[in-house]
Amino acid sequence: MTLINCNKEMKGYHSEKVTLSNTDQSEMRDRRDNGRKRLENGLIRLSHPLPKDFSSQGSYAMRTMVQDDLCDYDIDDGIYFNKEDLKDGDGNYLGAQDARKLVRKALKDDRLAYDAVVKTNCVRQLYPDGYHIDIPVYRSFITKDFWGNETTEYELASGDEWTKSDARKVTRWYNNAVASELKTGQADTSQLRRVTKLTKKMTRSRTSWKKKTTSGICISKLVVDHFVCQAGRDDDALRETWKVIKSRLTYSQRIEHPVFADKNLAEENDEAVIFFQECLTEALNALEVLEEYNCTREKAALAWDNVFNTDYFSTEIAQDTNMSKSLMRPAVSASAYLSFPAHPVTPNKSAGFA
Repeated sequence: MTLINCNKEMKGYHSEKVTLSNTDQSEMRDRRDNGRKRLENGLIRLSHPLPKDFSSQGSYAMRTMVQDDLCDYDIDDGIYFNKEDLKDGDGNYLGAQDARKLVRKALKDDRLAYDAVVKTNCVRQLYPDGYHIDIPVYRSFITKDFWGNETTEYELASGDEWTKSDARKVTRWYNNAVASELKTGQADTSQLRRVTKLTKKMTRSRTSWKKKTTSGICISKLVVDHFVCQAGRDDDALRETWKVIKSRLTYSQRIEHPVFADKNLAEENDEAVIFFQECLTEALNALEVLEEYNCTREKAALAWDNVFNTDYFSTEIAQDTNMSKSLMRPAVSASAYLSFPAHPVTPNKSAGFA
């Protein structure tokens, strides 16, 4: 544990500069809900069966989204159809790409600035102020085992194929990890979630890094696997977790899928994972000053500023220092400033009780 305690500043930074404001969160919910309604109306217009369910996914559902100066926010909102409802006019099952094209067509609205775009794993709806909603398309069907037990299976329209997938399981995996942490009694609120968000914020603290670094789910998986809890010290928890992750990535860049054992999030020599490792190395090098015997709060603040590309930590510590100095100034006798009347004063009170 480092001697210079920056926990208060780290929590303040997380609250003010990392966590989304209530206004941003409300706008995202409104856009998500409006998008769902527009999609349903479009399917009705096309005389197509409605989906059985919608489900928010990714960082929005896991509550690990972070602030972005350019408002480049990504909401993942999956749409789930019954497999039997995804057929063409001849009764043939829709292919993965055709299913995404159907969703794009249903989203068509002349009032919107941009038309939806078919991507490899989703349909993307862009908005003028930087937001976009990614809509993965799923189909569900029932399978039975030898004894007749039924299981609901889910497949994602990915590229030209339907692939086994269900992002809701990933959300449950992460939220279960947070729940397990809280049950240990080592944290009053989720330090694991804060470390996840702070790590994502660091890797996107430079505009040029955003397109190079690894995905949010890869970061979340690495943090969950290698989280080092430090009760009451978010600054230490963050640094120690980064050290373990960096060591892990030194010998392998493969990141296993948190839910499906036969899938990986990243393979060996993945360029985005390697770049993320380089970001961690740069950050940890900047924080080596914390180990110096003559490290001061000012030096520690500058190091954290460098890591997050901000001036928040230095500003906060400077304000605390100025406050401390003002409190240490000698008190001035009140009689030097207060004057008392030379004659008795009759209180101006009304008769009785007010």
